[in-house]
Amino acid sequence: MKNLILTLFIWCLACSSTLYSQTFKFEKSKLEPVNVSMSIEKFRGKEVVKVIKDSTVNQPDAPTFTKLKGVAFKNGTIEVKVLSRLLPDAPQSARGFIGVAFRINDSASKFESIYIRPTNGRANDQIRRNHSIQYFSYPDYPFSRLRKEAPEQYESYADMGLNEWITLKIVVLDSQAKLFINDSKQPSLIVNDLKLGSNVAGAIGLWVDIGTEGYFSDVKIYKDK
Repeated sequence: MKNLILTLFIWCLACSSTLYSQTFKFEKSKLEPVNVSMSIEKFRGKEVVKVIKDSTVNQPDAPTFTKLKGVAFKNGTIEVKVLSRLLPDAPQSARGFIGVAFRINDSASKFESIYIRPTNGRANDQIRRNHSIQYFSYPDYPFSRLRKEAPEQYESYADMGLNEWITLKIVVLDSQAKLFINDSKQPSLIVNDLKLGSNVAGAIGLWVDIGTEGYFSDVKIYKDK
């Protein structure tokens, strides 16, 4: 019995030692804007990164994020608080798009992403509600292709709204990613076939799209070594 307990204890230590956790500190030297404007500010008592998409980028679901330097992420958990507001000149199609890009390659020409559309979360139109959460994979699988080829598979609903803090927790393991919203114990979206495959690692980005004034805070990364 003692040997069994000792074995379990050693096994637990080994498991815990494989997980690396990091609370990302916002410093300009650690952040790289990619097709966005970026600033570090105080907002509602929090230190935040404010991100706005470059207006010259017309393509949706593009590399428009602030990249966290020095983070190579393959498997683990990314947690961040996000808040989005619509810009004064936001087009009618704007939805407060905000989320996380991950496994970004060095040239930002390939990455995975999960984002939310806060305006859809409490819309009176059920179809819009069903499109509150979105997965896409750059460059080959934008939302439009995924929605056409696999309706409902890469989108989902969760309660959310503009101008409020929303916690996003993305758990990634090989070819699977799960998104948890706020304190939910169950995922709001499960993607079982990440399009870049299971053996890809890369950077993490704080992602926005057209019409969004995006705020990011409390970034935590739990990474399998």
